[in-house]
Amino acid sequence: MTKAAKSQQHTPMMQQYLRIKGEHPNMLVFYRMGDFYELFFSDAEKAARLLDITLTKRGQSAGKPIPMAGVPYHAAEGYLARLVKLGESVAICEQIGDPATTKGPVERKVVRIVTPGTLTDEALLEERQENLLVSVNEQKDGLGVAALDLASGRFTIQQVATLEALGGELERLNPAEILLDEDSSLPERISLNCGITRRPVWHFDVDSAEQLLSKQFGTRDLGGFGCSDQPYGVGAAGCLLQYVEETQFGALPHIRGLQVEHRDHSVIIDGATRRNLELIHSLSGQSQHTLAGIMDRTVTAMGSRKLKRWISQPQRERMTVANRHATIQ
Repeated sequence: MTKAAKSQQHTPMMQQYLRIKGEHPNMLVFYRMGDFYELFFSDAEKAARLLDITLTKRGQSAGKPIPMAGVPYHAAEGYLARLVKLGESVAICEQIGDPATTKGPVERKVVRIVTPGTLTDEALLEERQENLLVSVNEQKDGLGVAALDLASGRFTIQQVATLEALGGELERLNPAEILLDEDSSLPERISLNCGITRRPVWHFDVDSAEQLLSKQFGTRDLGGFGCSDQPYGVGAAGCLLQYVEETQFGALPHIRGLQVEHRDHSVIIDGATRRNLELIHSLSGQSQHTLAGIMDRTVTAMGSRKLKRWISQPQRERMTVANRHATIQ
């Protein structure tokens, strides 16, 4: 049976839903219908399990009952917060046509995409914690790592030589979401405790990344950012920026440059030691009764995030340490 013939087995509204779902196959689709966001088929079954909401059925399509679940639109933010904490991504599809003048299904389109690493809504964020999106570019002789806090625009890259070093950096960064190429076997070789999103291999291409990043920063090239010896990191940053552009549906003027991080400038702490020291999170995953929890007397959320970065990445250079000490009141 042809694809067109299969499509005719569904109602016009369900055809519209399936088209939109086909454009976002790896996300839950919140499909607006009146005062509810509805989910169908496997999305409905997953949402019912994760959110503990009722799984029902809506008529039939292609001769079979359609699993359905829904959440009230006015309570959607709370459900979104729960889903992203579980590592899920959500495409929010709104009605953009006028039901009074539309023949057939009301026109709808995805107007917002929420993923664990691209949150900017204050209602979904813990303001005193960074919410990092990380991209890992795997190559035969090393790995590039890019990290972005989308809310603040802080954008960093680095390169590491081994999986052990990568594990230590990911433990430090504690990302909400990681971008990997679609062929990567990294989840089988290293513990990743966050949402994973697959991207095409060519999104990590260094030349394309340099062009994309230069355009974003308004520069001729990346020479001024000191990353000429970081090709794998640049490739990771290019993939990350492309993903953010796709999910945010708009300009990103606050992302204005890159910072290069060098592991040899800081005290290297492996993942197990970091966990046992309870620098930022306790062994039970809480922020109380940790070094950061005891030391944090900062006035602003921005200051709190910066203090946690300093604690997570203690510096070796004496002058840097002295300057930091001198600025603290």
